[in-house]
Amino acid sequence: MENLEKYPQLAPVFQDIENIIGKDAYDMWLRPANFTYENNTLTILLPNQFWGKTIQDRYENTIKDSFLKHLGSQVSVTYKIESTPHTVTPVIETPFVQPVTNPFVSHLYSSFTFENFIESPSNRFAYKAAQAVTRKLGARENNPLVIYSSPGLGKTHLLHAIGNQITKDNPSAKVLYMSGEEFVSEYIESLQNKEHDTFRKKCRTLDCFLMDDIQFVSGKEACLEEFFQTFNALFESKKQIVLSSDRTPQQLEWNSRLSSRLLSGITAEIKRPNLETRIAILRQKRDSGNFDVGDDVIAFIAEGIHTNIRELEGSFFRLIAYCSAHSVIPSIPIAKVVLSDVLTLNNNFSININTIKKIVGKHFNVKMEDFNSKRKTQSVAWPRQIAMFLATDLTDLSLPEIGREFNRDHSTVVHARDIVKEKIEKDPFFTAEINQIILDIKSVDNK
Repeated sequence: MENLEKYPQLAPVFQDIENIIGKDAYDMWLRPANFTYENNTLTILLPNQFWGKTIQDRYENTIKDSFLKHLGSQVSVTYKIESTPHTVTPVIETPFVQPVTNPFVSHLYSSFTFENFIESPSNRFAYKAAQAVTRKLGARENNPLVIYSSPGLGKTHLLHAIGNQITKDNPSAKVLYMSGEEFVSEYIESLQNKEHDTFRKKCRTLDCFLMDDIQFVSGKEACLEEFFQTFNALFESKKQIVLSSDRTPQQLEWNSRLSSRLLSGITAEIKRPNLETRIAILRQKRDSGNFDVGDDVIAFIAEGIHTNIRELEGSFFRLIAYCSAHSVIPSIPIAKVVLSDVLTLNNNFSININTIKKIVGKHFNVKMEDFNSKRKTQSVAWPRQIAMFLATDLTDLSLPEIGREFNRDHSTVVHARDIVKEKIEKDPFFTAEINQIILDIKSVDNK
């Protein structure tokens, strides 16, 4: 935020917020704002009421979670409109809520729950295993739970979901979320400050220890030993241990006694989500934020970004921020421009023209043989023209070659291409229909 230099102790808080919501959303909504911070109250000064409501609806929970994580205290958030350079008028105020009876700081993000985690074949086993942990905390068959995957596929979400469910079911439970990097940093700091016993007590008297990115501890022998002793203390006390990593326990190359401990419980992999899951994730983000984004745009983004969920969601919010700043409704042409650096559009694989006929025919209830027949009724001619247009757009065939595939000459193909293209440019509903047909065609030829 603009006057962050006045509050240097808040720098890690706002850096954390930026990491969570993404740089584009942060630059759009939070960085331009002024703020004051006194007595656990964050007052955000904004140019209009819409701006304040946007932050409140979309990002306030993240702001509160980050303050709790880094400062160890609840924060109330107040929004004010800067009506003049020297006068502010209150518009929205969130009252300060006294912390719950449990004084233990868990460092959990309340926005990560089982309810808003999209279950799919790629993560189902990890999701079910995480839920099982909360029902039988510390049970031998679920302990430890190790979840591994490439970055950005939902490991952190599941760890926080476990912690949030445990504290919901038992508010007095001592649950701690910590990254591997934080474990190493706090351990070294405890040695420097001669507070090793305090650190040891903090980690070994938990009901559930959630440690993210344990691969960060690799190669740090003293930290590994401390982790091993912490692991043993919790395991022997029948306390729950949940760990995440970007690789399998075997690939961590830890010593045999620690590796065997990790492998003694459940190991679950999260794989890359398929297209349907990516679409479901973006629809959830759209619906929860009440964004005006069509399913055709969502499908386009989901098809073009398949590396990880973090990049998928970040790209979605980047498009939202751009369209909000320019007062336009998100569309596929805009998404192509805004997300050109991250989209991987599969335009080079071979499309079978019979697949085009099959999908278009299914969509309009037209038989395959009708595409090559002499029938000129509207119910057949229009789907045939659409299929010709798609053939010009999705294949490398020449116009005469496409014409032969439909028992027509090339001038008929040109006419079909132009008339369908004109309707696409004028009718957004027809555009959405065509985009869905294209997705169906590609999903067949990608298999």
